[in-house]
Amino acid sequence: MRIPTFLTHPWWFSPGQSPLALLIRLMLAGVFVLEGWQKLVFPELLGAGRFTRIGIPWPEAMGPFVGVVELLCGALILIGLFSRYAAVPLIVIMIVAILTTKAPILIGSDWLIFHVRPLDRYGFWSFAHETRTDWAMLLGALYVLLAGAGPWSCDRVLARTGMAPVR
Repeated sequence: MRIPTFLTHPWWFSPGQSPLALLIRLMLAGVFVLEGWQKLVFPELLGAGRFTRIGIPWPEAMGPFVGVVELLCGALILIGLFSRYAAVPLIVIMIVAILTTKAPILIGSDWLIFHVRPLDRYGFWSFAHETRTDWAMLLGALYVLLAGAGPWSCDRVLARTGMAPVR
């Protein structure tokens, strides 16, 4: 099987220039590594059990799968290794999280197959409050995708040593 050319473009391996990317990476790793681990360690509360209550299909498979992806991609972003690639699944996870857990809060009822959880209030302001971390993680992962991991990263070491794959 041949890897699509756009996935081997040098841009994917560029670490970017901003040393402040380290702060964004620390934020992302601090959330995704810990949340991924908790989905695996506390499956009834945060993994498959929570996915069942939300209405996620195949919760027994999706709970651990999402936990492993968050843990591994969060760790890659922490050390700045293949950071742009690692950001992509995290972006998908955050979009799915907003659609499955926060959209029902916005409309105040179940939406498609996803269940609204009991809250004191629903609508825009409740949605805005409940999505604050989701938006921060989504935008942080988008930043890493677009700007790279920065000069203090394993990606930078690979780029400097010429070990980063190129087409």
